Amino acid sequence: MSSQAPLILASSSPRRKALLEMIGMAPDEIIPADIDETELKGELPRDLALRLAKSKAEAVAASRADAFVLGSDTVVGCGRRILPKAEDEQTARDCLALLSGGSHRVFSGVAVAKPGGDIIARVVETRVKVRRLDQTAIDEYIASGEWNGKAGGYAIQGLFAKHIASIIGSHPNVVGLPVYETANLLIGAGWRKS
Repeated sequence: MSSQAPLILASSSPRRKALLEMIGMAPDEIIPADIDETELKGELPRDLALRLAKSKAEAVAASRADAFVLGSDTVVGCGRRILPKAEDEQTARDCLALLSGGSHRVFSGVAVAKPGGDIIARVVETRVKVRRLDQTAIDEYIASGEWNGKAGGYAIQGLFAKHIASIIGSHPNVVGLPVYETANLLIGAGWRKS
């Protein structure tokens, strides 16, 4: 297997791209995977994260068998419940109210399709505790707009960080890509920066 095979990120997330660049593993190309991300009936957060990561890697690898394709997806779980990506203010408010004063888990599925088609994948879990949010705190965060498009209605790398009481596990995982585990998967798959 050639060490010169390109690395393709199967995601349009600027955060994932930035995290890969931060650890010296910048993708050669970005080709967002066009897949249905709808959760299946009864699907658990961990299972959804893994399935979507694999599906993204497979979708792009189908047309790029010459490359290493990295697929990833991050899911916020509150018990067995999967929290949506907040695309409107009410969804963001609902998510924040649910997370207020409790712990939740963030799951990222990471999948690497190797040149030739084999896929290796894993799920990384981080537990996050959010302080109790009063109405003023929620209103201020909603006014920031930072929640838009974020799983669970918040971005840990921004203003919401002041509401995080504790975190157990990978911080970059909550941002959108567990960098330690991703680096190990890529290296284990045979990818080397040329």
